[in-house]
Amino acid sequence: MIMRKYKEPIAPVGTVAELFAGVGGFRLGLANAGFKTIFSNQWEPTTKIQHASSVYVANFGNEGHTCTDIAKIKEIPNRVDLLVGGFPCQDYSVAKTLSSAKGLKGKKGVLWWEILRLVENNKPKFIFLENVDRLLKSPAGQRGRDFAVMLRTLGDAGYVVEWRVVNAADYGFPQRRIRVFIVARRMKSLPKDFKPANFILKNGILAKALPVTQVKTKCDVIEISKNPEDVSKFFNKGSGLKSPFQNSGVYFNGTAYTMKTEVFLNAGRQRTLGDVLQRESEVDDSFLIPESQLREWKYLKGAKSIERTHKGSGAKYKYAEGAMSFPDSLNKPSRTILTGEGGTSASRFKHIIKTERGYRRLTPIELERLNGFPDDWTLYDAAGNKVSDTKRAFFMGNALVVGLIKKVGEVLAKEIKRKN
Repeated sequence: MIMRKYKEPIAPVGTVAELFAGVGGFRLGLANAGFKTIFSNQWEPTTKIQHASSVYVANFGNEGHTCTDIAKIKEIPNRVDLLVGGFPCQDYSVAKTLSSAKGLKGKKGVLWWEILRLVENNKPKFIFLENVDRLLKSPAGQRGRDFAVMLRTLGDAGYVVEWRVVNAADYGFPQRRIRVFIVARRMKSLPKDFKPANFILKNGILAKALPVTQVKTKCDVIEISKNPEDVSKFFNKGSGLKSPFQNSGVYFNGTAYTMKTEVFLNAGRQRTLGDVLQRESEVDDSFLIPESQLREWKYLKGAKSIERTHKGSGAKYKYAEGAMSFPDSLNKPSRTILTGEGGTSASRFKHIIKTERGYRRLTPIELERLNGFPDDWTLYDAAGNKVSDTKRAFFMGNALVVGLIKKVGEVLAKEIKRKN
């Protein structure tokens, strides 16, 4: 029998529907802020065995959980206070080349319309979404178009939308994980004293949860067409390689206000990769890098210039890569965990640390700690079977930083209490 590591809040401040749930990062963070999740859905279309959904059930139980294509979900049961989701980012991922990032027209990008359908049907008070920061620049040929479509359609559904590009390390967490947070609240009109810069810097939900300082003295103003089809066809067309959307902003009724902001770290020691490490006596020898493989690891991590041939034209070109730290520093927050972090094969992007026993990879528990999950959160599936280390690393590459979700959730909780 699996002993679950999670309990719902006894007196919840509000209810949550969680889409694209993964292994439950949103649910954990929001529970710590007092929210109860009453509906969840996790389904991966590219795999037969639904590993993430099974781990989710192992920790939270089956009640209210579904494992099905989001397009087949007709409605979310009960009207919820908050709808959340880290919707699929493959089409916006920085891991892809610009020419292959298809944005809203990509196979998984079209899931936006399913999110919007459920929002329009359920009309939650608040929405909280997360994605890679590339979303603000997608697609390559029409920078910012996809985000403009999202803003316009959410606004038409009755929401004021704010966004912020957030680096978890800036708020004291031990990983440099950069994501865009999108928070929308259902409002018929803005306060009479609404000032965009004040909202972005002080009065907005994200401003209260994740404080920033002003860089530009003035907001840029972006008018977005009433017709989403026109936005899709013409937004920022022929305007070069730059998206008009800065790292912070707010949107309402056809107009987006955006500005660049920065974060100055609070006093106190920043958490680092070294802070999350297990004792070496707890780490299996299989995570050690054999001496015979060190040369390959060092080569992949090093700077290089390789001549390649273009598959289409046959033209020769130079492929260049800069050097990466080897080993990873234990005195700084870690680099972003990627989905390919697991496995024993040498890789440019996996974390390698140096310990008293030599060089080694990070363990699944250490990866969980970097995202703020409890130890061994992903160890078992719903049937009690152990999950492979490779799959566990994949989950953490797809996950979010739980502590950041809690910070935003605490402000959302205050807003709901105030309204009630």
